[in-house]
Formats: sequence, C-alpha cells, structure tokens
Amino acid sequence: MQQRLASGSADAQTAHTKPASTCPQIILGIDPSLRGTGFGVIDNGQATPATLSQGTIRCPANWQLSRCLREITETLEDILQKTKPNIAAVEGLFFAQNIRTALVMGQARGAALAALAKAGLDVFEIAPRKVKQAIVGYGAAQKEAVAKMVQTRLALPEMPEPDAADALAIALTYAQSANSPIPDPSIKPV
Repeated sequence: MQQRLASGSADAQTAHTKPASTCPQIILGIDPSLRGTGFGVIDNGQATPATLSQGTIRCPANWQLSRCLREITETLEDILQKTKPNIAAVEGLFFAQNIRTALVMGQARGAALAALAKAGLDVFEIAPRKVKQAIVGYGAAQKEAVAKMVQTRLALPEMPEPDAADALAIALTYAQSANSPIPDPSIKPV
C-alpha cells in the first residue's frame, strides 16, 4: 500500500487490485438438501463470470434416504467429470429448530462433501446470510431477490430455479472473495 501511494502510478494501483493468477477459474457451488440439492458451476476467468452448468438434483419424497444420498453423490460425480471445477463452495450449516430436519440436511451435505473430497477439490463453506449479503446486499433477502440478482450478474436469459440460483450465488460469492485483495475470514475451509 505504501509503495502504491509513494509511486502514485496507475500501474502500481492496478497491480494491487488485479486477481492473482492462482485464483480459481472454475467454481462449483452447492446448496445441499435431501429433496433438492442445487448446483451451479461458473467460470470466473473473464470480466463477467460464465455459467457452465446449473440445476437441481431432485429426489422424490417416496425415495428412501439411502437412494437420495446415492443420487446426490452420483449426480455430483457426473457434474465434476463434465465441468472439471478446481474449487467448490458449499452453503454452511444453519441452526434448524427441528432436529430431524438438521440431521437429514447434514446427511445430504455429507453426501455432497464426500463426492467433492473424492474428486480432490478444496471445499469452502459460506454461511447463507453471507451469500445473501454478497449477492443482494441484504443478509435476510428473499430467495427470489437472490435469483434475480444471480440472473443479472451471470447474464442468464431466464431466472434460475431457486436451489440452482442459491448454488450459483454461493459460487459467485466465493469468486468475489477469491478476487479480493483482502481475504474474507467468514469463508472457511471444510
């Protein structure tokens, strides 16, 4: 900073704000849930990040838990093979009032984390409020506001489904943090 101020040159100023070449280029965001795990893969190697893949892994209510966990794991393994991300970000845990809901969410999250670990990816956790704050500017924003902002930031022709929008928002939040000269302490490795 002192060097930049002392030199006063534009080159010194832009060199400090440019993302390092080691910043991830392809980021997989995951919004885990047993019945609808959202995923979104972005390429942040350009001025406007590009969406490589997005969607929701759906598991019908009549499926057994083990079948849902297998579906989440296998679908994510396919996405990892096709898109080849080099980093992943997962929505952090929230405090559930219902213990059963918290357990089921934890199991779905575990299935996703297992697939990411098997692929050898570094995985980071981002709190839901942090994602909303980064994308919309308000930590208690509604899902529709997040989806609209994701659509705008990624120049998507249509608003993504809610779970996919959340996953894309998680990937965008990580990209935004990775490109910042100041690391965000709220984004933690898993």
